[in-house]
Amino acid sequence: MSDHVRTADGRRLRVEISGDPHGHPVFLLHGTPGSRVGPRPRAMFLYQHGACLISYDRPGYGGSDRKAGRRIADVVQDVSVVADALGLDRFAVAGRSGGAPHALACAALLPDRVTRVAALVGLAPRDAEGLDWFAGMAPSNVSEFQTAFTDPERFAARLIPRSAAIRSNPAKLLEELRLELTDDDRMIVSDNAIRSMLLRNYLEALRTSPYGWIDDAFALTRPWGFDPAQIDVPVLLWHGGKDVFSPASHSSWLAARIPRVTAVLEPAAAHFASLRALPTALNWLLSGATRP
Repeated sequence: MSDHVRTADGRRLRVEISGDPHGHPVFLLHGTPGSRVGPRPRAMFLYQHGACLISYDRPGYGGSDRKAGRRIADVVQDVSVVADALGLDRFAVAGRSGGAPHALACAALLPDRVTRVAALVGLAPRDAEGLDWFAGMAPSNVSEFQTAFTDPERFAARLIPRSAAIRSNPAKLLEELRLELTDDDRMIVSDNAIRSMLLRNYLEALRTSPYGWIDDAFALTRPWGFDPAQIDVPVLLWHGGKDVFSPASHSSWLAARIPRVTAVLEPAAAHFASLRALPTALNWLLSGATRP
């Protein structure tokens, strides 16, 4: 298969496959901002566990064309077209951070194709009843999400030059985040291998435009296009109790509504600890998989 697929509306999606090409298929939906080259388990781990990991750039990121006005629910069209191009009927889905709500959309709207879903350090819907959406969230994220919701033009105008600066020096994003990271997260992102993956990820995410990031923020703060309570496939929710970028209360809200849920809370962990949790989540996904 080419490293690009075409959607029904003519858009290109850039795709990357790693691990065992004949293994159990698992889609990995990247964070915000992010790309198909974002952090994932090592190739040897994937081969040893019989996993074929499929990642792609969401619209507007990296090598994928933009889809203005996209909703979280629209991810199912893109995942479906990639799966069809690969000849896959059934597959699992994992999503981390901004990719987690997109993974839940696949669980809700593709129940005949998705075997299991893992959502790590994700957010709840902005209109989640009974949830103080901003409680426990870092001031920088509060400011960004509030502006995206109330003044989208101002948000885009601010993010365009910021994205250009990060594209010139991807380490700038980690530097911006450092003041709000916990000690544990600082240790994780200081690891040379993880830091290298993150910098490569951010550089590719913003290589062609800032609009993947902009459209993600809009989608995350607007109606998702599905109700998490309608999910009927097994779901793993993983969260760190000290996460200030997507507070653990969001996963607690989701866990109270998704019927077939396994919720894991690591009290001492924070946002980037999800990178360490990803192999365990992948094992959980594979335990419910069937061969393509």
